[in-house]
Amino acid sequence: MSFRWNFVQPEDTTAVSQLQDALGVSPIIARLLALRGIHSFSEAKSFFRPTRQLIYDPFLMKDMDKAASRLATAVRAHEKVLVYGDYDVDGTTATSIVYLFLKQFGLEINYFIPHRFKDGYGLSQEGIDKAAEFGASLIVSVDCGITAIDEALYAREKGMDLIICDHHNAGEHIPEAFAVLDPKRPGCTYPFDGLSGAGVAYKLIQATLRELGLDEENAHQYLDLVAVSIASDIVPLVDENRVLMYEGLKLLTQQPRIGIRALANLIRLDISSVSTSQIVFSLGPRINAAGRMGDAGLAVELLIADNEADAAARATELETINKKRRQTDTETMKRAVSLVENKMNVDKLSCVVLHHDDWHLGVIGIVASRLVDLYCRPTVMLSTVDGQIKGSARSIKGFNIYNALKQCDDLLLQFGGHEFAAGLTMEHQNLEAFRERLNEVIDGDLCDEDFHPELTVDCELDLNEVDLKFWKVLSQFEPFGPENLRPVFVSRGLQVQGTPSVVGNGHLKMKVTQNGSQPFEVIGFNMHEHLPLVRSSNGQGIDIAYVLEENTWNRRKSIQIRLKDVVAHVS
Repeated sequence: MSFRWNFVQPEDTTAVSQLQDALGVSPIIARLLALRGIHSFSEAKSFFRPTRQLIYDPFLMKDMDKAASRLATAVRAHEKVLVYGDYDVDGTTATSIVYLFLKQFGLEINYFIPHRFKDGYGLSQEGIDKAAEFGASLIVSVDCGITAIDEALYAREKGMDLIICDHHNAGEHIPEAFAVLDPKRPGCTYPFDGLSGAGVAYKLIQATLRELGLDEENAHQYLDLVAVSIASDIVPLVDENRVLMYEGLKLLTQQPRIGIRALANLIRLDISSVSTSQIVFSLGPRINAAGRMGDAGLAVELLIADNEADAAARATELETINKKRRQTDTETMKRAVSLVENKMNVDKLSCVVLHHDDWHLGVIGIVASRLVDLYCRPTVMLSTVDGQIKGSARSIKGFNIYNALKQCDDLLLQFGGHEFAAGLTMEHQNLEAFRERLNEVIDGDLCDEDFHPELTVDCELDLNEVDLKFWKVLSQFEPFGPENLRPVFVSRGLQVQGTPSVVGNGHLKMKVTQNGSQPFEVIGFNMHEHLPLVRSSNGQGIDIAYVLEENTWNRRKSIQIRLKDVVAHVS
């Protein structure tokens, strides 16, 4: 698949030359900074040297004074507290953070993670009943609760206080809880609204330590778990998140907690140099697998493990579950593609809506994302659970799937989510009407060009500029993530050296040079279909879009090109 290459431009074109002069960097580096909204020396300093001093005061968040005071009271009185989490990585890391924090004070503490299939998402009366059975006087919900209007009242009726720590969009009304922490809630003036659920839990711990008269630095021991949540929940990696991620990665690499070290050892991941992308593609999916396939409590048990034997056992269980998840994922993807290819004309559709009674709820979100990549259409994957249709929606760049579902709300029993991902439930008889309505909504908002995949490009780059000095500065743009993605470059008129080949499971491999530059190794994952093009390119050369990465082989490090797209060069 080839992409439309969209070269982005800085909002302030004068910032490039100003940064070049102030920092003494190349025009390329200055442009990359300007594209990330950096315009001055001081902003660049904060970007390249994120420090704890840049972390905001937790009491700037609405209701934080009430939440911290209440939790501090629970600590002093040794109350029973139940931490109520969610079954994804953000929810299980947030649960573990609050659990471990309260456990150190000797409280009788418990946690509850809803079962994806038995309990569904978020706060429920059944979960609150579990807290009552435990004898809790306080419930702290993490990564959920901002729309739990009825459940908050139910907790009050049961005689329990409820502190909500969430980061999702609020509904029309705010739950009547003891305190509601959510940087996205109306009326909250916290300087940054992009925190993960675990990030909000971390802010609560910071504030509670201050309320207890203890050193807030003690909260930093949980930043490794915050980092795992930030990477896995795909929140913007800018502002405060960049600081939390930077500090969290240092903890992960230098002092990994027992459970994470056990999981990394099992999958042969070098934790001493772990990156954001390795969390996203290696650690995160395994932690997530427990909740996707059933009981997310296993992930919490790994993260709070306090001895090597328990940690190793939990890691092994998670890896076994993840293998089952991957198999289920593959089978579902094959069936979904077959339905699309045999039953639909994608060119005449604005979205893909698929339903099968037996699809596993834990993997259909993953499959929906892959179908979006394959067909460049918003995609909804649906299964049948207890007579109702439930599922996951994923979107393409530039289209808000949550807002689209709002325009279908009369056909839905419930829905929730954000711009790129959402969950929904409907009655079976509404399926066809929903499919038609969603297509109409998307038709009205998008044009033909929107259905052709776009690749955002930062700038053109001559390979002669890529040396160790350039790489040393570029590597300081990490950690990468949403709103600070790994820069994408384009180089034109490259000559292929030697004989390109396909290695592994369909990966394109070759060497290229440009205008007499040193040769660079190129790897294009799952890009074997481009082999004929590059093999026949010696006369005219090729243009490539790519990112630069560091590759280690036999303890030797080199700069490697990871291919994103390739086309024949036109003079």
